[in-house]
Amino acid sequence: MQPLETFTLEKIGSVGIVRMNRPKAFNAFTSRMFEEMELITRQIEDEHDLLCIILTGEGRHFCAGIDISLLSETSTEWSVRNVSRIHARLSRWENLTQPTIAAINGSCIGGGLEYAMTCDIRIAASDANFSVPEVSFGLSPDMGGSQRLPRLVGPSQAKKLLLSGERFDAQEALRIGAVDEVVEPDRLMERAIKLANKIAAQPPMAVRFAKKAVNLAMESSLQAGLLFEQVQSIFSLGSEDKDEAAAAFLEKRAPHFKGR
Repeated sequence: MQPLETFTLEKIGSVGIVRMNRPKAFNAFTSRMFEEMELITRQIEDEHDLLCIILTGEGRHFCAGIDISLLSETSTEWSVRNVSRIHARLSRWENLTQPTIAAINGSCIGGGLEYAMTCDIRIAASDANFSVPEVSFGLSPDMGGSQRLPRLVGPSQAKKLLLSGERFDAQEALRIGAVDEVVEPDRLMERAIKLANKIAAQPPMAVRFAKKAVNLAMESSLQAGLLFEQVQSIFSLGSEDKDEAAAAFLEKRAPHFKGR
């Protein structure tokens, strides 16, 4: 496994915990961090025994967005060279076969929220705070925020947040659907790991199909989604894991899934 500077990967059984690792800078994005986002995603793809991934920030904060030092280096030319690459890296994370959980601690600002939105599930500490302030800097969201945020909270709420740059707290994030759960700060990782273990204990192929089906539902027609359901049903009903799940239920024992 290639050593990284700005990300760490910890394995706890079948759960991987990815931490953005620039705590003194509130885990703000630099060029190196964007490069290592590609590497950490590749590592996860190669770790076939990892069945669920938690993304969080080292230290007190999740991610404060773009580091000001990087912002000073950007230009029209920089955008032409880099923004499409960043989009591809975030989309690759979003489409990992493993389900992903963002455990959001402290500040989750701009690009940090855009990264969290690529996760399948978001759990926030009760003291977390959020904003998408790009417009305030004369910019527009360019890490997917203008596309993923309205899919989560609806177009009107997304416009309010994007156009004003207004900061909002964890309870407001929960109310509008930007996060799925709010817990006390000292329970954040406990809850994320508990949920990740619950997901990891499910039949792996069924979990992957369910994730792909929901992702497809957000991007295509109802009929295309129903066709995908038919295809995955044909596969699932012939799987060893389906037989094992039924046998374990009838025998009142824990199932042992093999992912096939």
